[in-house]
Order: sequence, then C-alpha cells, then structure tokens
Amino acid sequence: MDVRELQRENIKTLKPYSTARDEFKGQASVYLDANENSFGSPLPADYNRYPDPLQLDLKDAISKIKGVPIENMFLGNGSDEAIDLLFRAFCNPGKDNVIILPPTYGMYEVSANINDIEVRKVNLTADFQLDLEKIAETIDSNTKMIFICSPNNPTGNSLNRSDIETILANFKGLVVIDEAYINFARQKTFIQELTEYANLVVLQTFSKAWGLAALRLGMAFSSTHVIDILNKVKPPYNINQATQDLALAALENIQQVNEWIKITVSERDRLGNALGRMEAVRKVYPSDANFILAQIDNAHDIYNQLVDQGIIVRDRSKVVLCDDCLRITVGTVEENNHLLTAIEQLTTPNA
Repeated sequence: MDVRELQRENIKTLKPYSTARDEFKGQASVYLDANENSFGSPLPADYNRYPDPLQLDLKDAISKIKGVPIENMFLGNGSDEAIDLLFRAFCNPGKDNVIILPPTYGMYEVSANINDIEVRKVNLTADFQLDLEKIAETIDSNTKMIFICSPNNPTGNSLNRSDIETILANFKGLVVIDEAYINFARQKTFIQELTEYANLVVLQTFSKAWGLAALRLGMAFSSTHVIDILNKVKPPYNINQATQDLALAALENIQQVNEWIKITVSERDRLGNALGRMEAVRKVYPSDANFILAQIDNAHDIYNQLVDQGIIVRDRSKVVLCDDCLRITVGTVEENNHLLTAIEQLTTPNA
C-alpha cells in the first residue's frame, strides 16, 4: 500500500513553511538571515540562534541506539505532538474516523475530538487483549487509523504480538503502536518491523525509562513517506535547543538508564507480590510497564485516604473494565515500602 494516498488532499498540496535554517545548511561566520539577536543571550549557551528544525545531531545519536535510520524518525514535543499531527495530516474533519481500544491512553480520544474526528471504541477483552472480530466489524472505508497501546496504559500488559500483526497485515490505514513503556517489557519493540509494514507507526518517549518527562520529547518511527508528511506539517522549530542539548547529554548515560530499568522491574515484581498477599486486594494484573494495576476493595476510598497521607496514586475505578482499580507507579524502594505499609494499615481491620 502507498500510505501517501491516506493523507488529506490539502496536505498533499501543502507547501511547508521554509525556515532560514532550511534554506542554508552548513557553517558560516556571519548569520544575518533569521532576525535573531546577534549579540547573544543572557544564558551561557548560544540560545540566541534558532535550533536545527530537523534535530539531525540528536536523531543521529538516537539512531545509533535504536538501530533506525534518521529518515525513519520524527521527534515531537512529547508523543502527544506526533499523535496530533497524525490526525491533522491523515484524517479529514467531520468525515474520517479512528479506532481506539479502551481502556487505553486518553490522549488519542482528546486529540481526535480536538480535530473533529469520529472515535470508534472497541473495548479490550476481559483479559485486556484485542477483540479482532469486533475491530474488523468496526472498520469502514473512512477508518484512517487504529491506535494500539502496548504495553497498555492503564492495564500494564503487552498485547498479543500475533494479533497486532494480523491488524497490520489486513488494515488499509495506519496502525499506530504506542510503546511508551516498551523499555520495561518482555516483548520486543515493533520498530524492527518498519521495513515490513508500510502502514506501521511506532511511538516511543523519553518520559518514562529515560526520566526526561519535563523535557517533553517523543519519538515516532515509520516509513519515510509518513515521516516526510509529519515533517511537512509540524511547526518549524518544534524541538527547542535546550531539549536537544539535554537529550544528547542523557543519551551518553545509557548505562545508568539500564540500571534504573532493572531496579524498576525488580521493584515492580516485589510490589505486585506484596499487594497480592493482601486480603483486600482482589487482583494484581500482570504488568510489562513501570506501574501496576491492582483491583482493591473500596478503591476510591483507599485512594482518598492515601491522598490524606500524602501518597498519590491514580484512581482508575471509573474507567471501563477497571472497576475498583488503582494504578500505582513503581517508585523507589522507600516509596514502595511507604505505600505498602499505608495500604496494609488502611485495609486491615483493627490495624
């Protein structure tokens, strides 16, 4: 399939904004082309100059780690920017639709609503897996994208790889696989399949395993055709220079990041086992992420009582298929111990 045929007609003919940095690439001694402050900035770095609009140095460093060519990579202001741009580039407002698979990450629906795109929901099965039959029944000629979060948020589990491959092979639109939590998972990433599926888009982020949530830096990997379209519609300088500099510095510390991942996975298992032994905890769902979903008696009340103690988790008890569930991020050893003690006291009679 030619994914370029999926884009909106106005995007096909769109002439993108041309920046000064697009028109001149290279080194010079005098820059008088971009109306910058030629005297410098109050900061020690050269932040008076506009950043590279395509972030090539940062992409080159990411490429060496991910094994993905630069031309198959898009960097966004968080993964949320990539999600929004996919809607703006490929979905016609008031006409096209997308499919999401609740319970799932809420930004897919919010972004669709902002862009006036119909959202069709196909709930996951009781064990939080894809309902392939219902997905197939829901697709029509105006279905442009299917969003699959794996490992899934808020459930924590990875979705069956063979089921995802079935959708990739048969759906004639974009399949967006959100791998925000892939660093904590047993399942391998889908970026290795980019050459096999022209309609595959993989989202990853620096917010979770890399510990850079404040920088707002997301990644999208796809065919060159999709990446070219995203670069065409994005704001000219969507990743600021400070973020690029800090991310480059972080990429030099991959050993520290890998150590944090190991500790997180170990603590996830310990936290899950400890919660599972508590009488009030009905179920601890398997997790491939850096959080745990636990079904607990009177979850909403427990949440409020934890807040009173200065412990903040996420109350997911009103989310479809997540009745009486709390989503608990894996913290440090001390934070996890503090949480376990508090829940034990709150749920044990006469404690």
